Amino acid sequence: MRREGNDHSPVSPWTSYGVALVLVLAGGTGYRMAAARYERSSTSVPIPKGTLSRLPMTIGEWKGQDVPISERIIKATDTDDHVNRTYQRSPKDVVSLWVAYGVHLRDLMPHRPEVCYVSSGWTMVDSSQLHLKLSDGQELGCRLIHFRRGGLDTEAATVLNYYLVDGQYCPDVSLLRSRASQFNAAATYSAQVQITVIGENLNEREDQLLSDFAGESAPLIRSLLTEAVRQAASQPS
Repeated sequence: MRREGNDHSPVSPWTSYGVALVLVLAGGTGYRMAAARYERSSTSVPIPKGTLSRLPMTIGEWKGQDVPISERIIKATDTDDHVNRTYQRSPKDVVSLWVAYGVHLRDLMPHRPEVCYVSSGWTMVDSSQLHLKLSDGQELGCRLIHFRRGGLDTEAATVLNYYLVDGQYCPDVSLLRSRASQFNAAATYSAQVQITVIGENLNEREDQLLSDFAGESAPLIRSLLTEAVRQAASQPS
């Protein structure tokens, strides 16, 4: 693992789930501003509902569990397909996974951790880029973002975030922006991946935990979406 830039408490799956939902519950103002900029129709290939639910429940030593989301929250995400799960490999090693597939580029782009977490009362502590070598030979470029929320019960959140655009990994929205005027190709797609850990402190253990899971899950997510888009694009209109 290569990183650029700058006492662990056991985490329950439901606690991790709660933080993962910050992404989809917030960011209304940021969404409207960004949507105005990307009003032009930019679309990726529609895939069947439930495609992302085919992501394996067992990934290496990690065991998954679906976490339901209300229809109101799903609508707020502006996504066309999604999966929301916790994955656990030991009582202390629990992560929350959110993958969102967007047909409309302008809808997927605004829901970013640095926008939505902050608007929900979290303070962004720092952000750095990681480059993870994957088992399939690819390199996963992603961001690791630390947040903290004070008060009587101090919480810390660590989020690993990246985008998939036409099979390419991207740590931020730069590739989405550059493709905004080109999203007319038959085999085009975009998705966002967030992996989250909650605790009382920010430390390297959480960073490594997220890196471990991202490294194992990224090739599976990429393969699933690439094949789904290929099949969908080949279907007659």
